Amino acid sequence: MIKKLSSWICYQLGAREHYAIPRSLHKAGQLAHFITDTWLPPHSILNRLPKPLLVNLRERFHADLAPASVHAFNSSLIHFEIAQKIQKKTGWEQIVAHNDWFQENATQLLYKLDAQLSSLNSPPTFFAYSYAALKLFRYAKAKGWRTILGQIDPGPFEEKLVMAEHARHPTYQSNWQPAPSYYWTRWQEECSLADTIVVNSLWSSEALQKAGIPKYKIDIIPLAYQPPKQADNFVRTYPTVFSNERPLRVLFLGQVILRKGLAALIEAAELLRDRPIEFWLVGSQGISISQPSHDKLQWIGSVSRSSTAIYYQQADVLLFPTLSDGFGLTQLEAQAWKMPIITSRFCGEVIKNQVNGLILPEVSGQAIAQALKFCLNNPWQLKAFAKQSTDTSCFSLSQLQQSLLALPYAVV
Repeated sequence: MIKKLSSWICYQLGAREHYAIPRSLHKAGQLAHFITDTWLPPHSILNRLPKPLLVNLRERFHADLAPASVHAFNSSLIHFEIAQKIQKKTGWEQIVAHNDWFQENATQLLYKLDAQLSSLNSPPTFFAYSYAALKLFRYAKAKGWRTILGQIDPGPFEEKLVMAEHARHPTYQSNWQPAPSYYWTRWQEECSLADTIVVNSLWSSEALQKAGIPKYKIDIIPLAYQPPKQADNFVRTYPTVFSNERPLRVLFLGQVILRKGLAALIEAAELLRDRPIEFWLVGSQGISISQPSHDKLQWIGSVSRSSTAIYYQQADVLLFPTLSDGFGLTQLEAQAWKMPIITSRFCGEVIKNQVNGLILPEVSGQAIAQALKFCLNNPWQLKAFAKQSTDTSCFSLSQLQQSLLALPYAVV
C-alpha cells in the first residue's frame, strides 16, 4: 500500500546544499520540524559581534525557512567548540565528537517534542544525513517512523580511491587519514536502519552497492540549486583568441585536496606551462607541496560562500576533475553563471559531453591538458557551451520536492 507522506522531520549539520531539502519540504507544507546545529536569523545577538568573528556561521540562515519550526543549539555549540579546543581534539576524533554532540542534542529535543509529534495524523518521516544519524534513527525506528538517510558521499569505496591516490603521490603532504573502523561500522548500522537511502548521483549508487548496500534501498535524487537572481542577466563573453594579455582563466573551486583531482591538475599545468592559461585555485588548502609551485597557479585560498560569485563571473571554464564526489554542487553554481565545465564522470550528471562542457575520459594530467587545449584553440566553442548552460530546471527546488514526496511509503 502506498500512502502520501503527511509530515517530515529534517535533521542536518551545517548549511549543506543551501538547506535545499528542508526548504523544498517547507514549501510543500510537509516540514514539521527542522533540526540543525546553528541558526543565525538576522535578529540573532551573535550577529552583533564584530564582523570578523563567526564569519562562516553568519551564513547559517535562509529566509525561505524563516517561518518554519527551526531548532538549533547555538550556545551548546559554542561551549562544545571551546571544549574541543581546550582538549586539542583534531581529525577524526573531532569529527566524530561533533557528530555525537549533535545527535545527543537532537535526541534530547525529540524527547521534548514527543507529545507534539504523537499528535500528528500519521507517523512522520525522519530525514537525516549520513554519519550523524545513528542515534536518531534508533529513536525513530523505536517510534515506528519512516527513516530516510541522505548519503553525502560515495562511502567507503571513495575512501579506498583516496587512499590509493595518496599512495601514488607521497610528495603531496596532508593531514588526510582514513576513517577509524568504527566509523564505517556505525554507518553500516545507519544504512540498515534506513528504509530508503537517497544518493545524489549514479556514481554514488554504484559505490554504495560495491560496499554491500542493496540496490533496492537506494534512490537517486540529484541536488537542487536556486541560482542567484543577479545571475539571470549575466552575459558571459570570450575573446576571439586567447593570449598572454588575455589568457584562458581556469577556475578550480572547492577543497584543494587530492580527492578533487589536484595532482592531475598540477600535472596539466606543467604540461601547459608555455600556453596562455592561468589556474585559479579557490578553497581551503588541504595539502602542501614540497616542490616549487607552478607560476601560473594562483593559490587564492578559502573565501566565503557569498564571495564565490566573483570567481564564477571572471573565469572562463570550471575545472572539476574529482576522483569521487557525491554530486559536486559547484557544477550547478557554475552553470547558473553560464560557465562551461570540464569534469570527470565520478560525480553528479550535470554535463553533457560537447554540449555544455567536456567530460574527461580519465582523471589525468594528459586528459586535462587535452581538454584545456581544445578550449584554448576554440573559444567560440566555449561560447556555445555557455549558451547551453542555462537550463537547470531538472535541478530545481520544485523537482527536488517532487522527487522526495514521490519516494514510496510502505504502510504495513
